Amino acid sequence: MAKLLWKPSEERKKKSNMTKFIDYVNKRYTKKISTYDELYSWSVNDIPDFWAAVWDFVKIKASKNYDTVIDDLNKMPGAKWFNGARLNFAENLLRYRDNHTAFIFRGETQKSAKMSYGELYDTVARLSKSLRQIGVSQKDRVAAYMPNMMETAIAMLASTSIGATWASCATDIGPEAAVDRLGQIEPKVLFTVDGYFYKGKAFNSLPNAAEIVKKIPSIEKVVVASYIGQKQDISFVPNSVHWVDFLSQEKGLDIKFEQLPFDHPVYIMFSSGTTGKPKCMVQGVGGILINQLKELIIHTDLKREDVHFFITTCSWMMWNWMLSSLATGNTLVLYDGNPSYPDVGATWKLIQDEQVTMFGCSASYINFLRGEKFKPGKDYDLSSLQQIWQTGSALSADGFEYVYQEVKKDLWFNSSSGGTDINGCFCTGNPISPVYAGELQGPALAMKINTYDENGKPVVDREGELVCEAPAPCMPLYFWNDPDGKKYREAYFEVYPGVWRHGDYVMRHSDTGGYTFFGRSDSVLKPSGVRIGTAEIYNQVEKLEEVADSLAIGQNWEGDQRIILFVKLAEGHSLTEDLKNKIRKTLRENASPRHMPAKILQVPDIPYTLNMKKVESAVTNIIHGRPVLNRDALGNPQCLDYYEKLLEELKT
Repeated sequence: MAKLLWKPSEERKKKSNMTKFIDYVNKRYTKKISTYDELYSWSVNDIPDFWAAVWDFVKIKASKNYDTVIDDLNKMPGAKWFNGARLNFAENLLRYRDNHTAFIFRGETQKSAKMSYGELYDTVARLSKSLRQIGVSQKDRVAAYMPNMMETAIAMLASTSIGATWASCATDIGPEAAVDRLGQIEPKVLFTVDGYFYKGKAFNSLPNAAEIVKKIPSIEKVVVASYIGQKQDISFVPNSVHWVDFLSQEKGLDIKFEQLPFDHPVYIMFSSGTTGKPKCMVQGVGGILINQLKELIIHTDLKREDVHFFITTCSWMMWNWMLSSLATGNTLVLYDGNPSYPDVGATWKLIQDEQVTMFGCSASYINFLRGEKFKPGKDYDLSSLQQIWQTGSALSADGFEYVYQEVKKDLWFNSSSGGTDINGCFCTGNPISPVYAGELQGPALAMKINTYDENGKPVVDREGELVCEAPAPCMPLYFWNDPDGKKYREAYFEVYPGVWRHGDYVMRHSDTGGYTFFGRSDSVLKPSGVRIGTAEIYNQVEKLEEVADSLAIGQNWEGDQRIILFVKLAEGHSLTEDLKNKIRKTLRENASPRHMPAKILQVPDIPYTLNMKKVESAVTNIIHGRPVLNRDALGNPQCLDYYEKLLEELKT
């Protein structure tokens, strides 16, 4: 059994929303559920009853109630959820209109601001009126090329209050990558900004915005927020207007929340686009709302008194997920910039100063802290911090242990995994169960997941493909420009017909009920035909103090496949023969001889997508002479140039 790291106290369990939900279910359906496992089992065996209970428990606001929860549980894709219901996304997020703080904005060291729920409602009302005046309706798309700031959140809420469909990209991606995404969906309005800060330096993003607008003829209006300056010259940006001039000056407006069907489009999310143009996944108002409130209220245990801070950008689904927590009335910290500027302690000073209770981050951020040998618990007052919510990619058992050793011993470490595809989680944490090193606590409620071997047979205690055997309301409605659903079916349902194949390589543990994730199944290595998850290599190699980061790929070689390991070394170290031998010895002893790479090469950086996932596929394409079709989909595309220089070395 994995190492037990944390158990919730009886008091914590009693006060949790999960326990309240169990009590609610027991009373409503005369059940005797007492544990998370029992609740989960009921949720996947009585899916319609479960979602009906969630609808009432999280208090979905709807002008018209539903007739049926789901039309056909055996239909995937294509099941219809909550037929007959009429509701509005923004209305559900703007339940509170008082003086409680909704947003705290922090932009590295340059900017800070606060906004109450009352002020938020008023500003959304004014922007909603302005959008209606230029003809925006529920048939339109509204897009953003913005940092993670208040104006971005306000623009999303105003757009969805009208029923327009929202899509966003962060300003740190290049204009071509933005056009590849936003150009496909033909937005009517683009929200953007004059620039952003990173590591203390101001970057002017207006030339990029101008290029985007010129390449997307559907854009009729560009609304420019000021961040790095005051009302800069925007005359070269077609159809542009300053935010302050566009925003209605009327006070005391009421928002007219358009009442829409449950499956009306609310978001268009984009796949990473590392192997071609990003796919545009269309997600429904009700499906995203009810599933995210299930996760935020019941799983994540967010309450009105919480202060919630997530390191994210507007290109990552965690931005959308985070904003749905407005429905809980909590306080959201919106942060723009480098979380480790001006020093590695910047984030932890913010957590201390703002009394953050829930902190969200990626596995790569935790690994960065480990590499720096940073000890937040020693240097900062983290008494307010109750939970760390981690996602993005697989985190090793050592990463889990680091959190409890160096951050805080009595802390709920909530490791979660899902996808942009569902804007939510397949596996996640819960506040009433223990945490084991290297394991996500369990499957998310009503997500009927399983682990299949290569023959499509369920397996336990061995690695396999993560699948979902029943529909969920958060699954995409369809892909944009995919009228017959071919791209959608190919993406998830071709390998195991009628079953969602997610593309993650996982193991379900019979002793704890937890899940270990090993990375994307499309990056699985197969030397001599034996399947190896890349995370199995990373978990060992990145334990070494000399190694800051690593990337493993399979190279087709002499009728087989050999493993190539690229390492980014910690400062002050170089790749000597002794270090290579140490890496091989570590893998041989702690993993297996098959995990040992044929070649180990030093690189200055490891490629990551914009949502903090390692990109084995881009390097694999380079190594095999295939084009990398969308470099701009990476957070650091320039690093691929170095891998191309290594091609000669990989011919022997």
